[in-house]
Amino acid sequence: MDRRGEAPGRAQGGVPREAREDHRGGPPGQGHRLKEGEGGLPQYFKNRDLVVPGDILAEGRFRAGENTYRLGGKIYATRIGLVEYGRGVVSVIALRSNYEPRIGDTVVGAVVDIDLGSWRVDVGAPALAILNVPDAIGESFKQEMALPEIFDIGDVVVARVVKLNRDGTPILSTLGPGLGRVEEGRLVRMTPTKIPRLIGKKGSMVNMILKETGCQIVIGQNGVILVNCRDKEMEDLVVQVLEKIENEAHTTGLTNRIYGFIREMKEKGRDE
Repeated sequence: MDRRGEAPGRAQGGVPREAREDHRGGPPGQGHRLKEGEGGLPQYFKNRDLVVPGDILAEGRFRAGENTYRLGGKIYATRIGLVEYGRGVVSVIALRSNYEPRIGDTVVGAVVDIDLGSWRVDVGAPALAILNVPDAIGESFKQEMALPEIFDIGDVVVARVVKLNRDGTPILSTLGPGLGRVEEGRLVRMTPTKIPRLIGKKGSMVNMILKETGCQIVIGQNGVILVNCRDKEMEDLVVQVLEKIENEAHTTGLTNRIYGFIREMKEKGRDE
């Protein structure tokens, strides 16, 4: 990722994607290409897609709604959440859920603010999480440090909850294997209470998905899942699988049905 101490066009806590690489891998529009939406207006996502600060949401005559802003004819997200297009307005529903952080949780979130010696990270908890410099780089904060060169506003990070303040504010760490800034991949939202169903007994569900698809999946207990596959078709399949688990989490025999669904979709892909 291209890191800059001060990205051009920063506004309301977001960094436009032109200022840096897309966390999903590649420049703006790659993986989320401009498409025709409501009334022929150009948009980059589908309704209810998960977006992060700095994502380009739309162009043209759309009006900037809640948690978005307009800059240079384009509309950008200022919060992590679900994008909504409707009646000429594009908005982001902030990622606030029934996620209650616990020490030891792995979470996927977006940096939304930089303080003196720390970052604020939106993980969908009632309060923004705090990532202090020692918990990010393993050394004490110094005044001369350029924090945006480590994590900038809009960066997506995988972190671990290491402490909870008295008011419930999660304290994070990005020290350790598999933690840190997300360089590529696709973010998918799932209800946090359904994450155990995705994991399965002793990891049975997620391990089966990994084996059958060859994808890398990082599961945030906060309900944000990072999917990284070798090709877009397999990535789309994993997203369908996650949606199916979300919708059918209350049913029995789900692991076998998901296995059959993956096999069926892979066969269809080979026949086309």
